[in-house]
Amino acid sequence: MNDPVEIEAFLSKVSLSGPGFNSDCLLMDVYDAGLDYPDFLKAEGSDPAACYDGTSPAWAKYHVRQGKRVFMIYGGSGGKRRSHYSETP
Repeated sequence: MNDPVEIEAFLSKVSLSGPGFNSDCLLMDVYDAGLDYPDFLKAEGSDPAACYDGTSPAWAKYHVRQGKRVFMIYGGSGGKRRSHYSETP
Protein backbone atom coordinates (compact mmCIF):
# COMPACT_ATOMS: atom_id res chain seq x y z
CA MET A 1 0.00 0.00 0.00
CA ASN A 2 1.45 3.38 -1.00
CA ASP A 3 -1.27 5.95 -0.29
CA PRO A 4 -0.65 7.76 3.04
CA VAL A 5 -4.37 8.37 3.61
CA GLU A 6 -5.22 4.69 3.06
CA ILE A 7 -2.29 3.61 5.25
CA GLU A 8 -3.44 5.81 8.13
CA ALA A 9 -7.02 4.52 7.81
CA PHE A 10 -5.76 0.91 7.75
CA LEU A 11 -3.44 1.30 10.75
CA SER A 12 -6.14 3.07 12.79
CA LYS A 13 -8.17 -0.18 12.69
CA VAL A 14 -5.36 -2.52 13.84
CA SER A 15 -5.04 -3.61 17.47
CA LEU A 16 -2.53 -6.10 18.85
CA SER A 17 -2.67 -8.15 22.05
CA GLY A 18 -0.81 -11.14 23.44
CA PRO A 19 2.80 -11.56 24.57
CA GLY A 20 5.28 -8.82 23.72
CA PHE A 21 4.40 -5.59 21.90
CA ASN A 22 0.73 -4.61 22.24
CA SER A 23 -1.30 -1.77 20.80
CA ASP A 24 -4.87 -0.50 21.02
CA CYS A 25 -4.32 1.46 17.79
CA LEU A 26 -1.26 0.74 15.68
CA LEU A 27 -1.47 4.15 14.00
CA MET A 28 -0.67 5.87 17.32
CA ASP A 29 2.46 3.72 17.72
CA VAL A 30 3.56 4.58 14.19
CA TYR A 31 3.14 8.29 15.03
CA ASP A 32 5.06 7.78 18.31
CA ALA A 33 7.92 6.25 16.29
CA GLY A 34 8.15 9.52 14.33
CA LEU A 35 6.38 8.49 11.14
CA ASP A 36 3.75 11.21 10.80
CA TYR A 37 3.01 10.64 7.08
CA PRO A 38 3.78 6.97 6.27
CA ASP A 39 4.12 6.34 2.53
CA PHE A 40 4.53 2.53 2.43
CA LEU A 41 2.85 -0.35 4.25
CA LYS A 42 3.25 -4.08 3.90
CA ALA A 43 1.26 -6.45 6.12
CA GLU A 44 1.58 -10.23 5.96
CA GLY A 45 1.02 -13.43 7.89
CA SER A 46 -1.80 -14.23 10.26
CA ASP A 47 -1.99 -13.66 14.02
CA PRO A 48 -5.05 -14.66 16.09
CA ALA A 49 -4.07 -12.07 18.75
CA ALA A 50 -4.27 -9.26 16.17
CA CYS A 51 -7.53 -7.59 15.19
CA TYR A 52 -8.54 -5.48 12.20
CA ASP A 53 -11.67 -3.41 12.72
CA GLY A 54 -12.61 -5.67 15.64
CA THR A 55 -12.20 -8.90 13.66
CA SER A 56 -9.56 -11.52 14.38
CA PRO A 57 -7.26 -12.82 13.01
CA ALA A 58 -5.36 -9.97 11.40
CA TRP A 59 -1.83 -9.79 10.05
CA ALA A 60 1.25 -10.87 12.02
CA LYS A 61 3.90 -8.61 10.45
CA TYR A 62 3.75 -4.91 9.62
CA HIS A 63 6.41 -2.95 7.75
CA VAL A 64 5.71 0.80 7.70
CA ARG A 65 8.00 3.29 6.00
CA GLN A 66 8.26 7.05 5.59
CA GLY A 67 11.22 8.07 3.49
CA LYS A 68 14.26 6.58 5.22
CA ARG A 69 12.43 5.78 8.48
CA VAL A 70 11.15 2.25 9.02
CA PHE A 71 8.91 0.89 11.80
CA MET A 72 8.34 -2.86 11.93
CA ILE A 73 6.19 -5.16 14.02
CA TYR A 74 6.99 -8.84 13.82
CA GLY A 75 6.43 -12.04 15.78
CA GLY A 76 3.02 -12.85 17.18
CA SER A 77 1.13 -15.97 16.11
CA GLY A 78 2.17 -17.82 19.25
CA GLY A 79 5.53 -16.07 19.67
CA LYS A 80 6.51 -12.87 21.42
CA ARG A 81 5.71 -9.84 19.25
CA ARG A 82 8.45 -7.20 18.85
CA SER A 83 8.76 -3.75 17.36
CA HIS A 84 11.79 -2.28 15.65
CA TYR A 85 12.57 1.22 14.41
CA SER A 86 15.44 2.21 12.16
CA GLU A 87 16.52 5.11 10.02
CA THR A 88 18.81 4.61 7.06
CA PRO A 89 21.40 7.27 6.26
